[in-house]
Amino acid sequence: MCQAWSVSFQKGMHFHLRPNLSVLLMSRRRNAPYRDRIEETGRVLIYEGHDAPRRQGTPDPKSIDQPRSTAYGKLTENGLFERAAVEAKRGRRPPEIVAVYEKIHAGIWAFNGFFRLTDSWPEKDGPRSVFKFRLELAEDLDFEAAPPEAPVHSRMIPSAVKLEVWQRDKGRCVICGAEDNLHFDHDLPYSKGGTSLTAMNIRLLCARHNLSKGAKLQ
Repeated sequence: MCQAWSVSFQKGMHFHLRPNLSVLLMSRRRNAPYRDRIEETGRVLIYEGHDAPRRQGTPDPKSIDQPRSTAYGKLTENGLFERAAVEAKRGRRPPEIVAVYEKIHAGIWAFNGFFRLTDSWPEKDGPRSVFKFRLELAEDLDFEAAPPEAPVHSRMIPSAVKLEVWQRDKGRCVICGAEDNLHFDHDLPYSKGGTSLTAMNIRLLCARHNLSKGAKLQ
């Protein structure tokens, strides 16, 4: 993932990582620090904004509102994504295109597809306020700015299924045994009635074999 974007991902939100593309890292694992969730059978992602950095001598980030701007007035990643969402909702600009990656295990990230950022709102989390962002799966995109190995996803595969497939296929392409640029592939494509909800229909393929497959049955 880092190699594909030529970036060392040290944070979860990256607005305009490329001029026409942003990146979000998400997690739905039990110990995840934020409450990201999937709705509408994988078509909608509700992403939670991020806390202020943890620094010595400052309050616990989980006890204060998530920041919109820094002490110097510069928008944080929360603020940048919020502004883009609000402008898109008001028709002032097209929705931001966001590539989403999900952490399924320590050191293992899966590409979840491209989404359009369509809304943002504040939400109470106990005594504090957090940002929420609505992103809708963009199934129609053939996005030129995307990493060349990124496939188009029609439905998101649940994290538990991804982890089961990763362990079953031993982190390798089932065709050639490659261990890099791997993707979770529907054996029977979703467009032909295949399911995302069971490991029996999901397998690991390298970028070369996944992209060459397309929507053809094998």
